[in-house]
Amino acid sequence: MKITPVLIVQEIEKSLPFWVDRIGFVKTAEVPDDGKLGFAMMERDGAELMVQTVASVLKDERKFAPTGDANKASLFIEVEDFDDILKRLKGYPVEMEDRTTFYGMREIGVRDPDGHIVIFARRV
Repeated sequence: MKITPVLIVQEIEKSLPFWVDRIGFVKTAEVPDDGKLGFAMMERDGAELMVQTVASVLKDERKFAPTGDANKASLFIEVEDFDDILKRLKGYPVEMEDRTTFYGMREIGVRDPDGHIVIFARRV
């Protein structure tokens, strides 16, 4: 089994700088839609992430279009190099400060440009 999150976003062009430039994903595919991007697929270290615009979802399957914040996702991403993530997030608004949990994870949490919660973690 393989699970790949698909984040619904307003504009992929606003989302890519976070995921590609800051976090280090590589865009592996894209689908244009009315002069902009409607869909993009990214990969990093074997993990895959997809983003699709609200406009594209409305065209593809209207009933899956987001309604308010009901379609916001939370991603828990385990990483090998926590210091690398800290460097990548330098200057980015942090919602959950660097912490070590009772269940043995070091974590930091942010929101992507569309408000999806992203927690990066490493087992301590």
